[in-house]
Amino acid sequence: MMMMKFSNYMVAITLIGFETLSGLFHPRYKIPSGLSLIITLLLLFAITQSSIAQQPELNLKDREAIISKIENIAERSEQELDYSDLLDDLYYFLENPLSLNTATFDDMKQLIFLSDYQINKIIEYRNMYGDFMSIFELQAVDGMDEESVRILLPFVTAEKGKVALEFNTRNIFKYGKHDLFIRYSRILEEQEGYREISDSAKEASPNSYYLGSADKIYARYAFNYRNKFRIGITADKDPGEEFFKGTQPNGFDFYSAFLYASDLGIVKSVVVGDYHVEFGQGLTLWTGLSFGKSPDAMSIQKNAREIRPNTSVNENLFLRGVATTVKVKDFELTGFYSSKKIDGNLGDVDTLTQEVLFVTSIQQSGYHRTNAEIEDKNTISEKLYGSHLEYRRDHFKVGGTVYKTNLNPPVKTSGQLYQKFNFSGSDNLNWGIDGNVRLGPFNFFGEFSGSENGGTAYIAGMQASLNPRLALSVFYRNYGIKYQNLYSNAIGEGSRNQNEKGLYAGVLLRLHKNWSFNGYVDRFDFPWIRYRVDGPSRGSEYLGQLNFFPTSRVELYFRYRYEQKKINSDSEDPAPKLDKTRKESFRFHISYVVTPSIMLKNRVEFLRYKEGENPFGNGFLIYQDVMIRPPEKPYDITFRYAIFDTDGYDERIYAYENDVLYAFSIPAYNYKGSRFYLLLKYEIAGWLDLWLRYAQTVYSDQQVIGTGLNEIDGNTRSEIKAQLRFKF
Repeated sequence: MMMMKFSNYMVAITLIGFETLSGLFHPRYKIPSGLSLIITLLLLFAITQSSIAQQPELNLKDREAIISKIENIAERSEQELDYSDLLDDLYYFLENPLSLNTATFDDMKQLIFLSDYQINKIIEYRNMYGDFMSIFELQAVDGMDEESVRILLPFVTAEKGKVALEFNTRNIFKYGKHDLFIRYSRILEEQEGYREISDSAKEASPNSYYLGSADKIYARYAFNYRNKFRIGITADKDPGEEFFKGTQPNGFDFYSAFLYASDLGIVKSVVVGDYHVEFGQGLTLWTGLSFGKSPDAMSIQKNAREIRPNTSVNENLFLRGVATTVKVKDFELTGFYSSKKIDGNLGDVDTLTQEVLFVTSIQQSGYHRTNAEIEDKNTISEKLYGSHLEYRRDHFKVGGTVYKTNLNPPVKTSGQLYQKFNFSGSDNLNWGIDGNVRLGPFNFFGEFSGSENGGTAYIAGMQASLNPRLALSVFYRNYGIKYQNLYSNAIGEGSRNQNEKGLYAGVLLRLHKNWSFNGYVDRFDFPWIRYRVDGPSRGSEYLGQLNFFPTSRVELYFRYRYEQKKINSDSEDPAPKLDKTRKESFRFHISYVVTPSIMLKNRVEFLRYKEGENPFGNGFLIYQDVMIRPPEKPYDITFRYAIFDTDGYDERIYAYENDVLYAFSIPAYNYKGSRFYLLLKYEIAGWLDLWLRYAQTVYSDQQVIGTGLNEIDGNTRSEIKAQLRFKF
């Protein structure tokens, strides 16, 4: 009876959400003419119901842990980022599962959720007991908890795997696979930056409008031969940027390309074009994104993948040039060189030669929509070169990294006191030593790094799988005040690895076959002042999550999170004063398989925020997801209806939304209103997939949405997105 009531409740909320679809194509929304093909294909979906075998795809249960990690990144970043680099290899292994019986250590490192400790334990188990008979045998491997196994299941197989073919041109082009993505999206309501203004107004206020259209266009081509030989080209136009005119005569604002090959004798891998480098724990050199603090006690150690191609459109977070890794017995040597232009805020300019004398900061947004943003584009010439040497033997690994960064023109900070120890100048030399050693059930790891000005930073961590029911992790960090690094991305509370000390402790308890608990405590100090914090400060964060799996069809968890920091007081007292901020969130989440074709997901989240002596501000979010994936049918449908009510921006709540392949939507729900989205994936043919997505937010307490040039005069914000994928 309770299950029936529960199902009725979810169906009721779903029906409420579908009611809002009546306004989907309101006459005031002008659908761009370029979508006529998409509409035609949608009609094709409506009149055909042929059975087409679907490509493998992550189901909701498999996505949950991945989603949770990405949500954690979004909560700590004010930027809109492309997370495809984090998951690119996973999409490949989803369609080409990695064999547990033939995979090497380096192969398994591409499964980014596995730590070195877990990979070594899988290989030891295989060497001791022979080949895996089933992927579920992973549950018997020391260090592999139920959640880790559940995440890996879609990406691995117990079969022998594909027979290695001779690496030659004939096999590459005979067995390689091509992918072509074309994506279009747009905010349908008119925003301030796109409104018509007179030429005289443009001349008087040259940054009061966007130069280009509101369309966002993305194109990506990829060729992949068994993950051993890859070619990729990515192009991106952001909303507001010009396209084949004005400042963008070559079309897209951003282009990225690479050629990658691996397993070429002693040459382990080589990449030409745009790429990433990842070493150690990210303290010395890590150019891409990475996961941070997590409730999973066994995932605090970073999984460095050395060199890999860049596939994202994060326009300043990559290297451009050449890199290669050579392996001789137990030694690996990586060399890399990069030369590219990056964005920077202009400082002084020579009035005679118009040469930029210095920049005040480095920009990472990648937006080039206004005259001011165009002026900042490619103002800095960045060169970076260096090497990494690693020795790995059995349970021991040690590596050393050294590289030089040169910026022209130099960076000169604005002189604010909190920026006193930030990097300034043209050149910086960074070096570091990282290591990992396993002793019985304990895995120790760490990294020590330095910068040219004498600043230092270090990390020391330990993971232990003490028995099948208990796993622990401890992680200490000390990022010196003087430490300067433009490409450091180690785990921390601040936005950069500088001016921070902290101690993290995590635990995983398997209380029962259906119950588990994981959580962490993190205490941190900031010895020097920071932005909006005019004094040394300290803080803490606590997270606990209780997981319950009553049946194979139902998963639920309850999460509590507490965070305390300091911030400048808004009082009128002339003496500097810091106020304590306190944020608490309570989350209940459940996913439920109704039938093999239908899955439902609910979340209720409540958040409280308090600053100084001010009263608590509150935030609330509840949503219902419905996912329809009929077996042997060519379509998937995902729908969400959400209701939110927050007192302001400080009480915002982030929640991941399903999106088209290689796109990510993690909006912040704030103020008061409702939101829904509808996502359709249709496999038109074995070589052609179509995604259509419509999302709309309606605010009940706002008559103006957004600020500045993104401002919408009204209480509704709607977005349409369409994507085609060609496979051949």
